[in-house]
Amino acid sequence: MIGIAKDTGHFACRTRVCERIIQADLGTQALIPVLLELAAQLDTRAVLCPCTDGAVLVLSEHRDQLKAGFHLALADHDAVQMLMDKVSFFRFAGEHGIAIPQTFLMHNQADADRAARELNFPCVVKPPMKSARWLQHTKAKAYKVENASEFLALYKRCHKWADVLMAQQWIAGGDGNLFSCNCYFSTEGKPLVTFVARKIRQWPPETGTSCLGEEVRNDEVLQETLKLFESVGYRGLGYVEMKRDETTGRHYIIEPNIGRPTGRSAIAEAGGVELLYTMYCDLTGMPLPENREQHYRGVKWIYWRNDLLSAWHYWRKGEFTSRQIWQSWRGKKACAVFSWRDPMPFIADLGRSISQLVRGNHGM
Repeated sequence: MIGIAKDTGHFACRTRVCERIIQADLGTQALIPVLLELAAQLDTRAVLCPCTDGAVLVLSEHRDQLKAGFHLALADHDAVQMLMDKVSFFRFAGEHGIAIPQTFLMHNQADADRAARELNFPCVVKPPMKSARWLQHTKAKAYKVENASEFLALYKRCHKWADVLMAQQWIAGGDGNLFSCNCYFSTEGKPLVTFVARKIRQWPPETGTSCLGEEVRNDEVLQETLKLFESVGYRGLGYVEMKRDETTGRHYIIEPNIGRPTGRSAIAEAGGVELLYTMYCDLTGMPLPENREQHYRGVKWIYWRNDLLSAWHYWRKGEFTSRQIWQSWRGKKACAVFSWRDPMPFIADLGRSISQLVRGNHGM
């Protein structure tokens, strides 16, 4: 196992799993010569497993240069671009009858004014892709706004962070109404693994990423995921997030993620389903693992640092009682960072959090 990271000081780089970690900018073409140099040092083709959207896009663009040295599970480049770009996916969804929230694209102030008049509030504002320019200004995936005046003020503040912004109607319901399906489609386009789960809490609240999730059964989410990916002849790791409207019961696709594991992918392995190892075996021609079927045992996944923050937030608002929080932590769990066999990433992440807290307390 060889790691490649832009920031080798990141807490995850403290892992003992990797025999070495190489520094490279994962989201630019600078990654390609690093990989070609690495390929020349290896005695066999290695399996590439990108872990960021930027890396997926770069690897897809340069796949022909890399195929002699690496195995890579990706759909055709046109499908990769369409599924990664929320604007392209919005248009694709409209053409194929895929249920997504009411959406407006904003290229200029006139578009924003129209959206403010016609949107059903509250809504979420986000970029089609989290570009380097967006990340220079914020780490937020999206912003939730409650009314038209708040919406226009936000657009004025952040419209220069992206060439186009999207505004989507907020689907009624809390974090627990967000469902997901992780999957792997073989090099022949067959779904070899699927795994359905839902969020319990996320951080930051409402528009963040999962910090506590659990395995559940939701056949509608499963079927919509398969329908979407099969319609584009998909290959590789995939993920679809959907939200169930608590007033109508209807499910809407919030976003797909493709070509990489997601933060919560480890819940599949905790549930006895070999998601990533199936990819490895399929790419290398090894026999597929037997454990590829979900049995809905209710296993959970948790990122302790963020879930403590989220639980505290919801407890203060009265949305979770102390008993409910305790019950949400019970049962078999996969931990996002902590491992008895590999404790240093957790220790480094904890140290980083304490350092940030201390700096914050001194006004830094």
